[in-house]
Amino acid sequence: MRARYVGAIGVVAALAAVTAIVASGATGGTSRSAAESITIWLQPEAKSGWQAAVTDATKVLQAKHPGVEVNVEEQQWTEHLAKFDTALAGGTPPDVVEMGNSEIFAYMVAGAFAPLNKADFPNSKTWLKGLADSGSYAGKLYGVPYYAGARAVMYRKDLYRAAGVKVPKTLAEFDAAGRKLMTKYGKDKNFSAFYFAGRNWHNGMAWVYDYGGRIAYSKGGKWVGDLESPRAIAGLTRLKATVLAQSRATKTNDEAHPWQALVFSKGKVASFLGNGWEWGQAITKKGGGNPAIEPKMAAYPMPSHIKGRYLPTFIGGSVLGVPASSKNKQLATEWIAAFTTTKNEILMAKAGNIANTTTLADVNKRDPQRYPFALAAKYSWYIPTAKNWTKVEKAFVLENMLVSIFTGKSSVQEAAKKADDQMEKILNAS
Repeated sequence: MRARYVGAIGVVAALAAVTAIVASGATGGTSRSAAESITIWLQPEAKSGWQAAVTDATKVLQAKHPGVEVNVEEQQWTEHLAKFDTALAGGTPPDVVEMGNSEIFAYMVAGAFAPLNKADFPNSKTWLKGLADSGSYAGKLYGVPYYAGARAVMYRKDLYRAAGVKVPKTLAEFDAAGRKLMTKYGKDKNFSAFYFAGRNWHNGMAWVYDYGGRIAYSKGGKWVGDLESPRAIAGLTRLKATVLAQSRATKTNDEAHPWQALVFSKGKVASFLGNGWEWGQAITKKGGGNPAIEPKMAAYPMPSHIKGRYLPTFIGGSVLGVPASSKNKQLATEWIAAFTTTKNEILMAKAGNIANTTTLADVNKRDPQRYPFALAAKYSWYIPTAKNWTKVEKAFVLENMLVSIFTGKSSVQEAAKKADDQMEKILNAS
């Protein structure tokens, strides 16, 4: 699964459009009788990967409510948001809709989704934190975690072996492994033991969260930047040391320019921290990858500075929401609960995704390509769900902070304070 993360400009536009739709008064719901039918919008993965789970949820609901018709309609990622906007404007929304976990943000802010009770859903006490956070706003749940994608370290087994490096269990061991790799291969000025582009903030903030810091938090109705806190500074300082010692990637561009997986495929990189789908990108010839490296590849969850834990990963995936204008909210809630049971989440995991709960990380334990990413997801984080967060992204606050740190333009403390000041000004603007 390729994690879906919508850029700031796209979300800002979506927020404006959705706010207009909701404000227009299109809250009448559908004309269907709540006792007769509900409509579910799911993306193609459900039909191709876990149709049995869809069928099971429908049977459970119909057994409890005889006569209820459940219409499951397949949508497409490229057009479902425009279609949903039209349905909202016309007062004919589905009763359950799948959203990419970044897509739901604008709709939560605009009031397009109904608040849900976390206790109504299976495994809610052990949901992946980052996925649950992405479906929450202002202390309320709007998107039920469905399935996820996470990031892990993909590495070259042959290079590790030749340098006498074993899979590290702590961040200290990871840094020690990097030193060995750079000693053996670093005479090549294009070689990186750990490829890390300077503007890669989705990975960079993982060090902040690993040390107990945060990007920002809400207190007394105001947003406070947390990057200059001692814990965040410790994480950023450790990140700087790791990157400067191990990476020769660009310090002024991001991981997509060029794509880190494609750089990895060329043989000048021993490891990188990437999404599960980047494995395929690295080995697919059509997209510029190198099929010859596949037998030499493996993965492991990025270790934490705390023994026995992993570095918190930025999470992608899908959530399930109930539109505020649905007339079938209770039935919709019950269908989602039946759909996301442990049994059905196992089906989704076996199809190649990560289940919505930390208790199912071992489903693919024998699969060396999938298992590391499931383990990585046990510790996760997500962006602050602040109304103006997308404006922070649009201003490249975090990217510019990291570039300043990695290039030596500013000290860690100076760069973090500047980022906090910028974020607070943007996040607290009316």
